[in-house]
Amino acid sequence: MPAELKSASHGRTMVLTISNPDLRNALGPEIYAAGIEALNAADSNPDVGSVVITGAGSTFCAGGNLQRLLENRGKPPHVQAQSIEGLHGWIDAIRTFPKPVIAAVEGFAAGAGFSLALACDFIVAADDAAFVMAYSTVGLSPDGGGTWSLARALPRQLVSELLMCGERIGSRRLHELGVVNRVAAAGSALDEALALAARLNERAPNALASIKELLNDAATASLTQQLASEREHFVRNLHHANGAIGIQAFLAKQPPRYS
Repeated sequence: MPAELKSASHGRTMVLTISNPDLRNALGPEIYAAGIEALNAADSNPDVGSVVITGAGSTFCAGGNLQRLLENRGKPPHVQAQSIEGLHGWIDAIRTFPKPVIAAVEGFAAGAGFSLALACDFIVAADDAAFVMAYSTVGLSPDGGGTWSLARALPRQLVSELLMCGERIGSRRLHELGVVNRVAAAGSALDEALALAARLNERAPNALASIKELLNDAATASLTQQLASEREHFVRNLHHANGAIGIQAFLAKQPPRYS
């Protein structure tokens, strides 16, 4: 069966499902392109409040297709470079997408699959899910922003162990470390992710977009720069229609209905 990225709607949540059953949902250029296209469509669709990325069946994503990588060794280096650019384009699209993105992880998130989950704003994982960066096991180094994400989320010594030794780490341990947001019973990660998405969909989309942009910029901004950005976002959101809706609803002790 061909690899594809399936799209479905659950209320105001778009669910993107990586489907490559013959290779445990391994990634490839066709999935990267479909992922970018789906996010572009969701960005301009006001009926989409959030996105969930998951894998078909019992595996989130096995990462790269090793057979394809082996074949690419016989081609000019720019062939693999272009493929990685496709992956990185999708990772960047997730990070800069103005709406919340949630990874719903069952089974394994390996290699670029782990990087993909880390690129999301939230991770909901089954209690028996496992995450692994096994690049060094096959003589390779990480891609997909895995080094960037892990270096900002965990102590260097632990990241070194995960990347250099290719050690597996479970969802419960990552939850303890603050990388996984929710741990769900096996088989229910998607349901838990959809419940989280439904909560997010009830909040002002402009405020969520501001929060995501501020978080993205915080790692490289000075305090002075970040304070200026916070001021600009705050004033903009206060004067947005949703600012009045939220404040008035709170004062009236009623649930807000944002536009």
